[in-house]
Amino acid sequence: MAEGSVKTFSLSLVTPEGAAFQGEAERLIVPGAAGEIGVLARHAPLVAMLRAGEIRIRTSGEWQTFAAGPGYFKVQRDRAIVLVDDAVRAEDIDVEQARREVEDARTLLERAEAGEEEVDRWIAEQRLRHAENKIAVAGRG
Repeated sequence: MAEGSVKTFSLSLVTPEGAAFQGEAERLIVPGAAGEIGVLARHAPLVAMLRAGEIRIRTSGEWQTFAAGPGYFKVQRDRAIVLVDDAVRAEDIDVEQARREVEDARTLLERAEAGEEEVDRWIAEQRLRHAENKIAVAGRG
């Protein structure tokens, strides 16, 4: 390896629809349940729960940004896998659709707060957070 070259690790960002990103990464930042988690090559083994938020991946000196739903994250030496219920590249976000998702999630959350048993409050909160995050990530992109 050349002097000053950046070490990389294998990364998979996976949703139920398939891989949103697969390849070598220099750095990864994910939204951990208690705050952001940063990963470089040779990171210590880790398993963590992720909240809906922004995932940033640095490859070839450039950052790629995704708005992601909640999920899980695992690191083993030079391999990381991120399993989330949704991940959308910043440049692919439909802001108008995200605004509709915010309204739908707020309605669902109101139903949960009113005590409707068939509505899961945590899921409603995550949907709202994910939709709001899409709008925020699209605004930075």
